[in-house]
Amino acid sequence: QVQLVESGGGLVQAGGSRRLSCAASGLTFSNYIMDWFRQAPGKEREFVARVTWSETSTTYADSVKGRLTISRDNAKNMVYLQMNSLKPEDPAVYYCAAKFVFRDSYDYWGQGTQVTVSS
Repeated sequence: QVQLVESGGGLVQAGGSRRLSCAASGLTFSNYIMDWFRQAPGKEREFVARVTWSETSTTYADSVKGRLTISRDNAKNMVYLQMNSLKPEDPAVYYCAAKFVFRDSYDYWGQGTQVTVSS
């Protein structure tokens, strides 16, 4: 059974930092592109960041470039999202998602972790 479990969410002050983690199990982790998405109340889920299996390629939404950094540890089956300089528009439920490298759609999603930013 495949599981993606996010952790690390919580309350952070504006301008502060937080690191989210996503633990993957039940899949051949290196075969999957890993993404982070987020969904704020009343808004659609939006793409945040992507990392390929070898970390040779990362992609970011324009709104987070320079502030958020995605990384992965294939030996530990972990994906991370380091969030710096958090802004009032960053609060959301953050989800990790796994996509097999040869597929267009996502195969697995985590349950999400809530990030709240106080001003």
